[in-house]
Amino acid sequence: MVAPARPRKLVKVPFVELADGRLQGVVSSGSDIGRVYVSSMTASTHAYHCSTNNNRPCGGLRGAPCKHLETLADEAVLQYGLDRVARYLRVEPDAEVTTGAELLHGLDARHEPSSAAVVFSRFLRHLSYLEVPGSTTPLPELHWFPSTRAGR
Repeated sequence: MVAPARPRKLVKVPFVELADGRLQGVVSSGSDIGRVYVSSMTASTHAYHCSTNNNRPCGGLRGAPCKHLETLADEAVLQYGLDRVARYLRVEPDAEVTTGAELLHGLDARHEPSSAAVVFSRFLRHLSYLEVPGSTTPLPELHWFPSTRAGR
């Protein structure tokens, strides 16, 4: 597990990951506390998509990444660092790029619809671990995680 590059605001972006060849995550709505958006950008093609958790398209997708995607990219940079996010997306950022949003605006990106279900399911699974009471007893579904103690 890699420690975050800098602290993040989990209220804005409760879930961000570099997985499945995409920068992907869940972004809270700025106008409705009960709504979240699932946003993603594919590493190889820079195709992006943003929709609600029930697959309604984001109204901010107008030929460029929306604010949810910009916020996701900014939080990814806080979590993983600019160099790692840029490497994952397979881009060489200009020297003056310091945020995820600036990184996205330098890409030749295009909109390509995708399903939010996989990312949202991963987010819900992530949330379920927050409900597990603290314990030193191993969780069977996490048996593949490496031990933090040497010699185990």
